[in-house]
Amino acid sequence: MMINRQVRRSLSVESLTAQDALTPPKKEKTDNEIYESFDYLHLESVPSSSSSDLHMETIAANSMPPNKASLARPVVAPISIATTYEVDKCDDFAKAIKSEYVYSRFGNYSCQATAEVINKLEGGVGGLCTASGMAAITTTLLATLDAGDHLIAHDPIYSGTHKYMSDILPHHGVSISWVKAGCDMEEYRKLVKPNTKVLYAETPANPTMSITDLEAFGRLGNSLPGVITIVDSTFGSPYLQQPLKYGIDVVIHSCTKYLGGHSDVLAGFVSTRRLELLEKFSTYQKNLGSTLSPFDAYLLLRGVRTLHVRMDRHSSNAMRIAQYLERHPKVTKVHYPGLPSHPQHDIAKKQMKQFGGMMSFELVGGLEAGKTFVESLRIPHLAVSLGGVESLIEHPASMTHGEALLGAEAFKESTIPQGLIRLSVGIENIDDLLRDLEQALSRI
Repeated sequence: MMINRQVRRSLSVESLTAQDALTPPKKEKTDNEIYESFDYLHLESVPSSSSSDLHMETIAANSMPPNKASLARPVVAPISIATTYEVDKCDDFAKAIKSEYVYSRFGNYSCQATAEVINKLEGGVGGLCTASGMAAITTTLLATLDAGDHLIAHDPIYSGTHKYMSDILPHHGVSISWVKAGCDMEEYRKLVKPNTKVLYAETPANPTMSITDLEAFGRLGNSLPGVITIVDSTFGSPYLQQPLKYGIDVVIHSCTKYLGGHSDVLAGFVSTRRLELLEKFSTYQKNLGSTLSPFDAYLLLRGVRTLHVRMDRHSSNAMRIAQYLERHPKVTKVHYPGLPSHPQHDIAKKQMKQFGGMMSFELVGGLEAGKTFVESLRIPHLAVSLGGVESLIEHPASMTHGEALLGAEAFKESTIPQGLIRLSVGIENIDDLLRDLEQALSRI
């Protein structure tokens, strides 16, 4: 886990002690008490985007927190694969547990270095890397929800999140209410109960590309005592939007997507603006075992270095494709926040630097037309996931949001159109992509 110490004295990567990981916190702590519970891992930090004159692109590209111990330092973070650390004497362990790494599940240089850089991009007080995007989601929700609590989320939403909320959280005594994705904040407010603990959103939402007004969402959460706002910002990435600056409490990423960017690493990340939440997330992560592996942390950090370059290309390619599809007679609707026709276009313009590489669109002919189209393409890969340098395409009604993943009951109630296509636009040559889309559309 990483904590931003700019709020206190100097910038460094820090971790909860291994002792703190053994038991969840039992009482509220002051900020000073929370700070004192973190290890000092003797790492220098890259400057944060909010505390220096450096732009985000520079911070991402120079994402190597140097170790102060040597005069000549590597420009790439080394992979620290040791799972455990030797001490000379038994009594040394008690000392080491307060200030050094002793066991990789409690803290690891590779994971700490990566968490620090992503957190700088988000602007949180600290963050932690997890073994997957779902590990970030489940760890965060388990740490914030107790039996008897109530959560409000929108639908549609990522199928893994939907299944966890609808099938698993109720077993822990948590009740769920659903609003329509992209709805006005008043719809959330109408469902708030005395036991409401979490307001949850994705923006842009999967797979409909609905946009949540981050400023209004943060304002709503902050007006409700004891309520925590959580935003999954995977489709946007820290380069295009930073939810925490709008008063959102927690931001989550599936780093498997844009932050990793090469379809070769499974990882997640959670950052927060509240120290007491950071402490709790770290405690739960260590006890649940959702820690990222050092090698995957290395791959993730490598991806972060080129995030801005890739997102610029993803966004420009996606805009051209969205404009092309909107004019095509076999496409009935295009869901892309960069288009003026998108119902939340003005909100997206306000909170996003660009509009990203994700889109969905609906075809004339419904289910069969959708399948024919995606199976006729030559360049985009017919595959789930998103955010890689290569274009990926899928048919949600039969894949990510189909009965196999959602379950029979949820699929029956799904509002996702049968002819909906989800496209993760890669960084290929735009003319090649447009020609391929044209030939595939000619087959339906």
